[in-house]
Order: sequence, then structure tokens, then C-alpha cells
Amino acid sequence: MEQQISVSVVGIDVSKNRLDVSIAGQDWAESNDIIGIEAFIDKLKPLAPGLIVVEATGGLERAVVSLLSLDGFRVAVVNPRRVREFARSIGLLAKTDKVDARLLVRFGEAIQPEPTRLPSEEEQQLTALMTRRRQVIEMLTMEKNHLCSAHPSMQTSIQKIMQALQQELVELNHQIDDLIGHTPDFQEKNDILRSAPGVGQVTAAILLSDLPELGALGRKEIAGLVGVAPYNNDSGRHRGKRRIKGGRPCVRTVLYMATLSATKYNPIIHSFYHHLLAMGKEKKVALVACMRKFLVILNAMVRDRRPWQPFPSVLA
Repeated sequence: MEQQISVSVVGIDVSKNRLDVSIAGQDWAESNDIIGIEAFIDKLKPLAPGLIVVEATGGLERAVVSLLSLDGFRVAVVNPRRVREFARSIGLLAKTDKVDARLLVRFGEAIQPEPTRLPSEEEQQLTALMTRRRQVIEMLTMEKNHLCSAHPSMQTSIQKIMQALQQELVELNHQIDDLIGHTPDFQEKNDILRSAPGVGQVTAAILLSDLPELGALGRKEIAGLVGVAPYNNDSGRHRGKRRIKGGRPCVRTVLYMATLSATKYNPIIHSFYHHLLAMGKEKKVALVACMRKFLVILNAMVRDRRPWQPFPSVLA
């Protein structure tokens, strides 16, 4: 009978073609494909790790995380920025795949990040659609910029590409709406979010795809996750300006646009914004505070499965 060895944390550095693994002081590599991942899982089972730590790498980690989670392992997908900050804090400046895998072990042991919930097939599909939508918009913006400075002989070619991209954007929007409409959980949350003045179709879809934690975290946690929680900048008697940093840029961008609208059309956010201005707050500072308040309200609405109310702040 094979003896089982207990290992607390495993680190995996993921690249396009390879998985660099660090376990209990041992390092090895597997191919980042089904064969390599299954071989890795077979080696991992007798070790019974308590936690596997993987950096988010733009989707390259998706296959190994999915298969590990389906096999019952606790997997934490962590923000690369947090890992680099941790590396600097312990004076580790070298960067190779092997070093990164070992660093993830140390990060996991010190920080003990929570395991990441495996997204459903519908959640993965919505994320893929929203990612592709962003890519098409970026390409469309590039072609518009090209058109401004293009030689007249090239303008027809650019316009054809732009028309194709615009048509693709229409099709993607249709697929996104169709997926949300045919997924009960998405539909319920979408209806709740869009009941709030300031939240439109695109904002709701991005919140559903890029912030699945909405409604499952507390106010401080959700604000920190998005990157709208103020951080102190004090030293001795000096009291520096509070700043926001980190978080999820895509969510923060769409929340900013929604809050701009809400300061005009949402009575709660409108009142709060002008109250802050009357107190002498800078417009930018007031707007960030409104972003945080709006996010906290939306989080409470989804948590309680209740649409917008005249005085929704009581939910938060």
C-alpha cells in the first residue's frame, strides 16, 4: 500500500506550454496539456496537499485549475501583483519559473489564501464572451485611429475591417444577452443590478462576468477586491492622502462610468456626491467615495436578492 505524505502547500508557475511545480522542496515540470496535467495529478494524490497556489495568467491556468478542482484539491488562484509585493517584502528579486513556483509555496504558507471557487460552465462562457467583446472593441478603436492618418488608398480597406468588427460586436452582444437570459442565476442578478439607476446593460454584464464574488463578500472585502478601498499613506505625524490601488481595472472602469451616471440620475448617489462636495472634498475624491458606496449598495442588493429601493443604503 502506497504511503501518504502530507504536504501543506504546492506552488505551480503556469506558462503557455509548461507547468513548473514546487512541492516540499522538490521541483519538476510537466507539459501544460491534458497529458501533463493528468500526470501531475497522479503524482500529487499521494502527497495530499492542503492547498495549491497558482497565479492568474490570463487564462493559461484555466485547464489545470479546473482539473485539480474537479479532483477535489483546494486551489487558490492569486493575483500576480500580490505575489510580487510579497516577494519584495521578503527580499526575493530573482525571477525564473522555478523560483516563481517556490515563491508561490512561500506565499501560500504565509498568506493562506482562500481556495478559488470553480466557475460553472455558464460563468466560463460569459467570461469568454466578455473578454472577446473587449478585444473587438480594442481592435475597432485601433482601426478608427488608423483611419485618421491613413493614405486615401487605404481608407476603404480600413472601413471594411471596421464594418466587420462592428457586426461582430453586435453578434457578441446578442450572444451575451442570450446567455444571461437563459441562465436563471444570471437573469436574476441582472434584473437586480439593472434596477439601480446608473447600471446599464454593459455594466451589469461586466459585473456578472468579472465580479462573480458580488453579493458573497462583506463591504470591505468587495471594495478591496475592486480597488476602491482607500489605503492610508501616513508616516509619523504626517498624514498623507488616502489612495486607491490594485483591484480589478475592468470592473473599476465600468463602475466609474456607472457612478458618473448615478451622480446625476440616482437619488442616493446624487445626494451623497453633492454632500461631499459641500464638505469641501475634491470632485475626484468625492467620485471615488461614491464608487465605493454604489458598489457596497449593489453588493447588498445581490446578497439579499432585492432590487433597488428608494433608500437602499439600509441594505449595506
